[in-house]
Amino acid sequence: MERRTFLNLSSLAAASMLLPFGRAIAAEELVSTMPVAAKKALADVALNAATKAGASYADVRIGRYLNQFITTRDLNVENVANTESAGVGVRVIVNGAYGFAATSDMSSDGIANAARQAVAIAKANARLQTEPVQLAPVKGVGEVSWSTPYTKDWRTVPIAEKTDMLIAANKAGMEGGANFMRTMLFQVNQQKYFASTDGSYIDQDVHRLWAPLSATAVDKATGKFRSRDGLSSPVGKGYEYFDARPEHKIKAAGGVATLYTETYDIVEDARAAGRDAKRKLTAKSVQPGKYDLMLSPEHLWLTIHENVGHPTELDRVLGYEANYAGTSFATVDKLKSKTFKYGAPIVNLYADKTTPGSLGAIGFDDEGVKTKRWDIIKDGILVNFQATRDQAHI
Repeated sequence: MERRTFLNLSSLAAASMLLPFGRAIAAEELVSTMPVAAKKALADVALNAATKAGASYADVRIGRYLNQFITTRDLNVENVANTESAGVGVRVIVNGAYGFAATSDMSSDGIANAARQAVAIAKANARLQTEPVQLAPVKGVGEVSWSTPYTKDWRTVPIAEKTDMLIAANKAGMEGGANFMRTMLFQVNQQKYFASTDGSYIDQDVHRLWAPLSATAVDKATGKFRSRDGLSSPVGKGYEYFDARPEHKIKAAGGVATLYTETYDIVEDARAAGRDAKRKLTAKSVQPGKYDLMLSPEHLWLTIHENVGHPTELDRVLGYEANYAGTSFATVDKLKSKTFKYGAPIVNLYADKTTPGSLGAIGFDDEGVKTKRWDIIKDGILVNFQATRDQAHI
């Protein structure tokens, strides 16, 4: 009952997920939190107002999203931004139809008004609803909490320490052969609270970060330039990600690159990026012929994202969503046949939101369902979709 566990980790896509938004705040405000008891009290206001107005089901999401974004160019710090976005969203079912409303007014009156507005919208939608919403049954979990496992909270690390690290990486890249270096640091803390009339009160503290870099070398005689990006990935970890350890480094075949797993050495990678960018200026063009081709993991990630991730989203399968990524060839009849060959018998792909350190790791999804791992392609056969609670019965 979760969806969209596949993620394209290209620089553009990942950056779009981590870009800061909201109102600017001081760095000191990043460490403040709302007491769980206060969140529960506000959630109860929404749930009570919704049920009193006629909702047969209601859930509420109280969110506070904090971001810190640092950019550097060569030996200069270009920007440091700290932002906050907070609000409440209410979802209800009335007469078999959904209604939604949201507000940034975190007062009891503001939240109650949003709940009543959601009910009013649901009643209006019910007049046009051809089939009632059916939620897969979920047992309430009571009051629970979950947090990204981390040992260093990025919010408490001084900005000067972070900028020193980025500038050191830029310096190493230029020493390696780059004429220009750019490093960035995206840091995210999502304080998410979910409550529902099923009896769940779920408080989650999610931490993510990413440090992309780019090295550019220029041939001043010809004006030709070449670049090489860093090899880090967005992660669901704390600032300890930058405490590089030897056992977390993998030497690629032929020694052409060092890949990183649990921790990341940004200075080492930046130096190698500067060296590689300079080498590319004089690299011989590929001649026609047969070669062994070595693909980095990102190629497989994107292949899975486009060919398995999107096509197995049940809303896309059903035609509810049809956009730039298209619809889906993996139709319901193919799943029901239990014989549709998605790939070779050695191909096994699963959805997983529980892997520690992964960008999508979380304790409970946005519908209050405990996250898990489940097969999508088993021994080359399509065996399941990604679905939400209102699609699971299909």
